[in-house]
Amino acid sequence: MLSRLFGKSTPQFEPDYRVLMVCMGNICRSPTAEAVLRHKLKEAGLHERVWVDSAGTHAYHEGSPPDDRSQRHALLRGYDLSEQRARRVEPQDYAVFDLILAMDWDNLALLEEACPPDPGIQRKLKRLTEFVPDHSPLSGAQVVPDPYYGGPAGFDAVLDLVEAACEGLVVHIQGQLARDQGAGQP
Repeated sequence: MLSRLFGKSTPQFEPDYRVLMVCMGNICRSPTAEAVLRHKLKEAGLHERVWVDSAGTHAYHEGSPPDDRSQRHALLRGYDLSEQRARRVEPQDYAVFDLILAMDWDNLALLEEACPPDPGIQRKLKRLTEFVPDHSPLSGAQVVPDPYYGGPAGFDAVLDLVEAACEGLVVHIQGQLARDQGAGQP
């Protein structure tokens, strides 16, 4: 049961903070965002405190690995997506995760529609691009566009946006963890 609370796999540690990346099918954008954030958390020394997972708002590809093109482009930048498998967002995800990040407005709307009416839970829902730092040339981006029906440039654009957003996200998470620690939480 614990593994279902954490999506595809069970963390090997008790996380202080949990982030869920969400796109439509969980085969391009959200698995890329999961891998990039994990990498950046490791660089920041937070990989044993923060759990990252990804899911889709639709079950089109449930159980499938990420799209080959996403895997190929990510690997060129040092991110390995090969162990990930697509899953759909589940009702318990709203309670388990501290932050649920949609890749675009449509998926955010689907998350909001399925979200329990609790304002504390609803505040967890955001777009990943909200975390792109103001100093980034990509600041102002509203969404991470779906590269599925496009060419190679679309997968590189996804990586550029996700990398920029995850830089800001790590800073946000550091602040959250410091705030929680100051409030007496782990």
